[in-house]
Amino acid sequence: MSEAVTTEGSKSWLSNIDFKTLGPAIALILLCIIGFSLNSAFLSEGNITNLLTRSAFIGIIAVGATFVITAGGIDLSVGSMAAVIAGVMIIVMNSAVETLGTGVPTVLLGCGCSIILGIGAGWVNGLLTTKGKIEAFIVTLGTMGIFRSLVTYFADGGTLSLDYGIRETYRPVYYEAFFGLPIPVWVFIIVSIAGWILLNRTAFGRYCTAIGSSEGVARYSAIKVDRIKTWTYVIQGLCVALATIIYVPRLGSASSSTGVLWELEAIAAVIIGGTVLKGGYGRIGGTILGALILTTIGNILNFTDMISNYLNGTMQGLIIIVAVWLQRADWGKKTTPKS
Repeated sequence: MSEAVTTEGSKSWLSNIDFKTLGPAIALILLCIIGFSLNSAFLSEGNITNLLTRSAFIGIIAVGATFVITAGGIDLSVGSMAAVIAGVMIIVMNSAVETLGTGVPTVLLGCGCSIILGIGAGWVNGLLTTKGKIEAFIVTLGTMGIFRSLVTYFADGGTLSLDYGIRETYRPVYYEAFFGLPIPVWVFIIVSIAGWILLNRTAFGRYCTAIGSSEGVARYSAIKVDRIKTWTYVIQGLCVALATIIYVPRLGSASSSTGVLWELEAIAAVIIGGTVLKGGYGRIGGTILGALILTTIGNILNFTDMISNYLNGTMQGLIIIVAVWLQRADWGKKTTPKS
């Protein structure tokens, strides 16, 4: 009798574990152990700071992608969107030098343009998907090409460079730290907390999950499906804009190669974190871990010659395939046949 109770208790304990979040956490710990074993400098303060800062860009975008994917959508345009936003920011700030100078007002003007463009681009993606009744894959594939060609046109096939004076003013946004953490990491933390609250503690988050689970049932439940789905793309655009704001001062330039494969990394971070690609289940905490895992893999590749760093995209692609395949298993739960 006591053995039966113990067995039943262990099953109950296992069923309460969130394997979708626990898995990425274990994977990140294992990667850190591997990185340290390859080179003790992996856990140095400088490398950890660099790793967290690089994770911030994709992590912020991935937080937005979590909402889109949870609601059953997809956005392939985020990398190209970031590129065109960065290009327009640079053009606007360079043009404002004569009237506003190279100080903070010019930088704020550029940041404002970034926010407006990000929200606008997300709204267009959402509107075409919901009101236009076009598959999200097709819409965002099309806007991906449009955004990429626009930044190439603006740069005349070359590179758009930020005015040197503005770059000196803007530079601290990427390179300075606050209470020991780089500013991009703080932005990532704030966006992650806001995203977690929105997804887990508001009606909007519940609606996203409901729509991703069954759009038809959500409509019958009086949920304004088109509005909610459009807002997920607006949130995605806003996250891209914020990531671009902290990315531009890093290099002070934009070209047709800016943001290449960011969409792959953002989607990979979301899927690795346990969010189901077909929608209906999303985890911001998992997405954060996913972004850290991707950056850690790239960082480890820099410490070893066993695998070329140029194969980072290959590793990310394989990770997406494996993560989606693993989602087919219902970890920690025993399925029972229907009677």
